[in-house]
Amino acid sequence: MKPIRTLLAFAAGLALSVAAQAQATSFPSKPVRIVVGFPAGGPLDQHARLLSDKLQAVLGQPVVLDYKAGAGGTVGAQDVMKAPPDGHTIMLANTGVMVINPGLYTRLPYSTLKDFVPIARTAMQPLALLVNPNVPAKSLKEFMDYARAKPGQVNFGSAGNGGISHLVPEMFKTATGLFMVHIPYRGSAPAFTDLMGGQVQFMAESIPQAAAYHKQGKVRALAVTSKERNPALPDVPTVIESGIKGFEVVGFYGFLAPAGTPKEAVNKLSDAFGQVLQMPDVRNRMVSQGADPAFLGSEDFAKFLASEMPRWADAVKKSGAKVD
Repeated sequence: MKPIRTLLAFAAGLALSVAAQAQATSFPSKPVRIVVGFPAGGPLDQHARLLSDKLQAVLGQPVVLDYKAGAGGTVGAQDVMKAPPDGHTIMLANTGVMVINPGLYTRLPYSTLKDFVPIARTAMQPLALLVNPNVPAKSLKEFMDYARAKPGQVNFGSAGNGGISHLVPEMFKTATGLFMVHIPYRGSAPAFTDLMGGQVQFMAESIPQAAAYHKQGKVRALAVTSKERNPALPDVPTVIESGIKGFEVVGFYGFLAPAGTPKEAVNKLSDAFGQVLQMPDVRNRMVSQGADPAFLGSEDFAKFLASEMPRWADAVKKSGAKVD
């Protein structure tokens, strides 16, 4: 009887292995849903649309964008967290959703590293440090001298309390010892309006909007927060070039799946994103949108997230920002 049981156990294991291989080979077997936790029309939507058409061709299945906006991307994250872990529902998320929210929300309903499996990082997005054109500063050093001479009299605007446009100036304050007052807005549009109007004097914002307003003369870009200069603002130096050593703060975009998603599906999705990001037209369009193609596969993206979370948690703590 023992040899028979052994043979049956071996057969059962072989059957499971064959079934798993068949599932991996057939993935995806239906449309892939990409959840975007922000409204259509924003930077994440642009990124999703740019990649989805090409991804569809690589995977051989339709790719559908599903917008689940609310609570700084938390609503979308919860939707994906609860989805079947089969690789057919994934999330496009940004710095805020993945590494800022865990330090910002006192009762966050998800854990980035426990409830999701990283698929791929697809882009890095630097910010520009901006001033109202009437501020008498043509360089970041001149602005620092100006702000240092007026402690507490210089205001900086942001798109909301605890977001990246709030935390980057807080990091800048920490690095320079400047004392500026934070004025939070409900979105970047009203913040830009007041920056152009002079109600706030300083702001950090993503490159696409910053470059457009800078070229129109409505704001003045003093520096970019990436390690290298940005093609959209080639004449604007980096913060490091401007004399603040080691100041490199860049947002990022990436895709994640629910925890428990089979490794084979994750790897196939990761490889597909890698192929898409090698396409010249995709890379060129991404740069024109103010983002830098920056692919990391699943394991490297997981390591990257683990290294970024303490950094942003520290920024949130120092800013005093909290959302209940």
